Amino acid sequence: MKSEAHKSGYPAPGPEQWVELYGDAMYRYALARLFDPEMAQDLVQEALVAALDAFKRFEGKSSIKTWLIAILKRKIVDHFRRTQGRQPVDNFDEVVARIDSMFDDTGHWTVKPNEWDVNPVKAYEQQEFVDILHQCIAKMPDRLAEIFMLREFEEISTSQICHQLQITESNCWVMLYRARMQLRKCLETNWLNEGQ
Repeated sequence: MKSEAHKSGYPAPGPEQWVELYGDAMYRYALARLFDPEMAQDLVQEALVAALDAFKRFEGKSSIKTWLIAILKRKIVDHFRRTQGRQPVDNFDEVVARIDSMFDDTGHWTVKPNEWDVNPVKAYEQQEFVDILHQCIAKMPDRLAEIFMLREFEEISTSQICHQLQITESNCWVMLYRARMQLRKCLETNWLNEGQ
């Protein structure tokens, strides 16, 4: 059910109040994921314009803020796809085969990964690491990257991801596992082994 109509004819609060009420929260959300103030501002603006265009279809099933953040999430994912040269979906089977080749028939590593002797929290704070992390995510097939970002960055539950993407829970877990393994391998190659 839609909330009470605002004087502009829109449900309260109307678009003329969005920047004042939600602009800071949207900017902080984007900045925490992009680490680029200018790009964060641009994507917030893009999200607000897209929301204005789509507002007539807003059904009021969530709060305006939640709806605006959901649009912003899509803009951020689209940004990563545009800027990071994502692999096309038709490479999915090839990538899966490469990942599967890291394990034997019993599910054990064919070549055991190196021990990590870095503090992930400190590493995450370093811009160079963040850049490599984004590059590694961009190398994933779109579906794996999307599921990984929804689960790990957006902290969306597995059941919500399954509902949103219309996949089974077991399929979701397999894709998350493959995404994590691909990300680990990429980080080992491009970050952890760089100084050795």
